[in-house]
Amino acid sequence: MSKGELTRHAILEHATLLASRVGLEGLTIGTLADDLDLSKSGLFGHFRSKETLQIQVLEHAAASFVEIVVRPALREPRGAPRIRALFDRWLEWTRAGPLPGGCLFVAAATELDDQPGPVRDRLQELQREWLGVLATSFRKGIEEGHFRADADPDQFAQDLYGVALAYHHAHRLLQDPKAEARARHAFEALLSTAQRHP
Repeated sequence: MSKGELTRHAILEHATLLASRVGLEGLTIGTLADDLDLSKSGLFGHFRSKETLQIQVLEHAAASFVEIVVRPALREPRGAPRIRALFDRWLEWTRAGPLPGGCLFVAAATELDDQPGPVRDRLQELQREWLGVLATSFRKGIEEGHFRADADPDQFAQDLYGVALAYHHAHRLLQDPKAEARARHAFEALLSTAQRHP
């Protein structure tokens, strides 16, 4: 990476951490400049607008999610082991991941769900890609004979996402000490329903 790319990466790293605490709407070139003790004009040169900054933060967080959650899980054998690895790493991301304010995507989904525009559009694309990874991984499990042939991969992906959202809510907002145990129980029930039984 060039010096300029390293600087931009460091800025985006900090901006992503900040956005996890103040939300995407709270993240502006001005607030980021103040937080980093940099000039607004210098940051403007990197991002040009609040909207561009927000989209770049989503991209940066997505790249981190892929490195921490998706890539390692995709190295697991196809089928149930891969689905289990995706879920385990996803919970870890939510519980003890790199963002102090919790999952940026969950927060942004609530924040942007009724605010049309390029930032929401990009968030939708990223979320659809993630649901696609889950559905494809489940589909591979059907091919491997781990799951019922009549199981619906898209339904499984949505249901699994629901388990993760419920966990995030119980863990972050309610501070329920049983949040993880409940999430794992729900996951096992979902998996058991989908599995092929002799």
